[in-house]
Amino acid sequence: MDVLQLDVSGRPQAWITTKEAAVIYASDGVAWTLGSPCHVLRGGLQRRTGQQSRIEVHPIIAVRGAVPSRAWRHTPALSNPKIFARDRYVCAYCGHRFQIDDLTREHIIPSSRGGADSWMNCITACRSCNGRKGNRMPEEAHMTLLYLPYVPNLHEDMILRGRRILADQMEFLLACVPRSSRLHG
Repeated sequence: MDVLQLDVSGRPQAWITTKEAAVIYASDGVAWTLGSPCHVLRGGLQRRTGQQSRIEVHPIIAVRGAVPSRAWRHTPALSNPKIFARDRYVCAYCGHRFQIDDLTREHIIPSSRGGADSWMNCITACRSCNGRKGNRMPEEAHMTLLYLPYVPNLHEDMILRGRRILADQMEFLLACVPRSSRLHG
């Protein structure tokens, strides 16, 4: 189970392990938390009291410290699993849903014709449709896009990374995902 780490202003920073979160708790680096504790880590016994130390880890923790403003200006890293998840595993040409092994990253404007390897030029296509389109523009291949690509925001990107997300974490992330996002549907 991973913990969603936020900066003190509430913006997602990373998915971290429970042990990494415990280190932040132990060093008094947690500013605030959300959700009910989801994991309890037990330590050694205190010599004076005989009590065992314990850290209750919440599913969402905000970490103390300065918020780097430039961190919010970058575009999320592009990967096939994230493109496929953004597009809900549906081919942009035939509209059928496929398993991940039957999908490809399709460049609307082919790379060989100057098309960028970017969120706005890449969509999900099944192997058959990708082969049929080949090195042509969609209109040259008489193929129509059933949906348009878009750049996911930071909250969507955290969802698209393919982790097992707890209900508290999903609720928090979806609250900042635009209603127009395919992740809502």
